[in-house]
Amino acid sequence: MEITWYGMSCFRITERKHATIVTDPFAADMGLSEIKLKADVVTVSHDAPGHNFTNAVNGVEHVLDGPGEYEIGSVFITGVPTPSKNGKFNNIVYVFDFNGLTVAHLGDIGDVPSQKQLEDLEMVNVLLVPVGGGSSLTAPRAAELVSMIEPNIVIPMHYSLPGLKTKLDPLDKFLKEMGATDAKQEAAFKVTGMESLPEQTEVVVLSSRE
Repeated sequence: MEITWYGMSCFRITERKHATIVTDPFAADMGLSEIKLKADVVTVSHDAPGHNFTNAVNGVEHVLDGPGEYEIGSVFITGVPTPSKNGKFNNIVYVFDFNGLTVAHLGDIGDVPSQKQLEDLEMVNVLLVPVGGGSSLTAPRAAELVSMIEPNIVIPMHYSLPGLKTKLDPLDKFLKEMGATDAKQEAAFKVTGMESLPEQTEVVVLSSRE
């Protein structure tokens, strides 16, 4: 499996013989470079320009923008509704199961979810978590949620980047909360199977492909 980050909450997740997934594509007027991607599935955590610009993705067969359970291209996908910080909309957390290797994209989750919602995240291997505040988790709350879920890998998203018009906190705040200030940047996260994952939670910082 390979996970590539394009800024904000937008990732592309690819695995041989499985559907390719793009999460939360954003519009060019967010201040970042325009994205042009190809995928079988696009997920939208909520209806906002920084998360719902599906026109940036070609070849799409399925757009998922609500709760439910789906099986598409050998990937099991679960959409779990969670409240936003201001309560004005529901955020959808998506859990992707690639033959037992699970990736959870938390979207614009505004606070630590309920115990029932956490049950859907108990066995997550890779957690894509917003850390920059704004309408989503602040660094301390993001770190708290990571400690509750205990994934193998944490990949931060939705934080300040050069040119981004949305005001968000810098990544450093989250890395300090996690005690991971020496985390290395990688162009993409690649994993060959469950056995290659660390037992203790590790933070992986991806370089934005903007």
